[in-house]
Amino acid sequence: MTLLGTLLKNRRSGDTHSAWNLPKLQGPELLTVTSLQFEEGGSIPLEQVGKRIGGKNLSPDLTWTPPPSETTELLLVVEDLDVPMSKPAVHCLVFINPSRLDSPNHLPPGALSAREPAAGVRVLRSTIGRGYHGPEPIKGHGPHRCTFQVFALSHQAGSTIDGAKLDRARPRALLSCVTAPVIARGRLTGVYDR
Repeated sequence: MTLLGTLLKNRRSGDTHSAWNLPKLQGPELLTVTSLQFEEGGSIPLEQVGKRIGGKNLSPDLTWTPPPSETTELLLVVEDLDVPMSKPAVHCLVFINPSRLDSPNHLPPGALSAREPAAGVRVLRSTIGRGYHGPEPIKGHGPHRCTFQVFALSHQAGSTIDGAKLDRARPRALLSCVTAPVIARGRLTGVYDR
């Protein structure tokens, strides 16, 4: 696998097609997103990476500054910006009802699990499956940036899309369907290398 990673070393999706840069997901205010497990630009611990490479696939603790008072729903998108594809891989996609969280601006470790998500978290389909999937870069490919992006929405986007369609929608299709105005957004980037 090291040879494949080396051959693909210069092929990376980049940030251009990430959720952060989609026109519909731009917002006027910024949120600060933090984690107890890693700092901005810091290394993602083994506990938060994929099981295929020895990790526990446990979503990290995430905290964000309080969103504007008119926020009714949050969209959380986790993307790997360095996969050797044309667009970033969506590692997790969820809608969050902040009024149902234990803390309206915090998710504890493991809250993005497909089997047992935290209260108020609606887990949707990602590029890989459902729930959180930690980074699993090809050995020798180099460092992979994983972004945890939080978008504060003024209307519940999840309620405007048919429930069955919402659960089956591919992540890029769903992201292009979000029409609820984004009133604030923030992101945290962690790095993992093998």
